Amino acid sequence: MIEIKLGEATADEGAAALLKFTAKVDTGKVGVPQALIVITTGRYAYTRADGVRVIPLSVLGP
Repeated sequence: MIEIKLGEATADEGAAALLKFTAKVDTGKVGVPQALIVITTGRYAYTRADGVRVIPLSVLGP
């Protein structure tokens, strides 16, 4: 699952939205999401304590 935010400061907001949505998913039918990713305009990629990955758009291509 991917959430796109227009700034690194809103990464927490995106992560919260992903976690909230994931809690509603029937994992018995569709399985557990492979990854929770927030794409931002930040500078560094990292994995948060809750497992959500924050990835800057700039690392995805030139």
